[in-house]
Formats: sequence, C-alpha cells, structure tokens
Amino acid sequence: MFSPFLMGRKKISWRCSFFPSCCVIMGVRTKDPFDELLHRYRGLLFSLCSRFRHRGLDTDDLIQEATIALWRNRERLLSLSGPSQAALTWKIARNAVIDTLRRIEDSEALPESYDQREEDRSLVEELHEVIAQLDEPDRTIVTMKLEGYSYKEIAQELDTTEKNVSVRLVRVKDKLRKEMTK
Repeated sequence: MFSPFLMGRKKISWRCSFFPSCCVIMGVRTKDPFDELLHRYRGLLFSLCSRFRHRGLDTDDLIQEATIALWRNRERLLSLSGPSQAALTWKIARNAVIDTLRRIEDSEALPESYDQREEDRSLVEELHEVIAQLDEPDRTIVTMKLEGYSYKEIAQELDTTEKNVSVRLVRVKDKLRKEMTK
C-alpha cells in the first residue's frame, strides 16, 4: 500500500488495486517488464475473471491463478508486443481460469449413487400426466408452446387472438404449478 501524497494542491493516492506487485505511481512504472505487462492488461484480466466469479471462486482468486499462469509464460509474452501480446495474455489467462474452475467442479462432483436423470424423468412424466388432464384448448396451447410455437402461430391455429393465448397460458401455468406442488 502506498500512502497518499500531495501533488500540487490535490491529495492523490494511486495504486493498482488488482495486483499488489504491479503498483504504478503517477505514471512512473517499475523496471520489471512483467509488472508493466500486468499493469497494461489489468483491465482485461479483471473483466475476464469477473465473468467467472459466480462459478465458485472470488475474482481475486481467479486473478491470482491467471497471474501465475502468465508468470509461467512470461518469456513468451515479453517477446511479443501489441495486439499479439494482448491476445496471448487473454488466451493464457482464460485457460488458467477455466482450468481452475474445472478443478473445483471435479472436486465438488456429486456422489455416484445420486441419479439426477431418474429424478428428472419422473418429474417430466408427472408434468405430462397433469397436462393430459387439462381441457382441450389449454392442453393444445401448452403443447404447442412446449414445441416452440410462438403466440402468433398458436393464435392462428386456434383461431383466436395472441392476447387470449397469452392469458390462457398464464392461467394454465398457474394451474400446473398448483398441481405439481401438491
């Protein structure tokens, strides 16, 4: 951490908040080319890592993993410049983040005895039974919507308005929810 210092009359505190090792104060860069590389692409790394944060790790952890991968490939990265350096930085960081997330997902896998597919099949069968009990126009509307037809196409088929199809579909969904939660 750097303490704020005075420049002219304004109190300014400059530091790179994402990488403690790549601090830049008022445009004076460190002599280490790798720190300069990290500073140059800090926004790129932050945006990449923040996209994946919802999948199990904090953004800072993902940035750390990406930085380690970049460090391992620093010679290759520093030999390039411009767009090719940015593209390679992105590729290495993205692969590091994806590998990290895969390691986490593998360690948190469900036990082998858990069979989600069987549970899903029984729910789908139950839903089809409830749909079969609906009266004819409602059953047709739900079936066509499940098959991917638009409101306009359903309305044309049933010779009614799109608004009527929409209202009936909402009511049928409520009815199905009630039946499925019994």
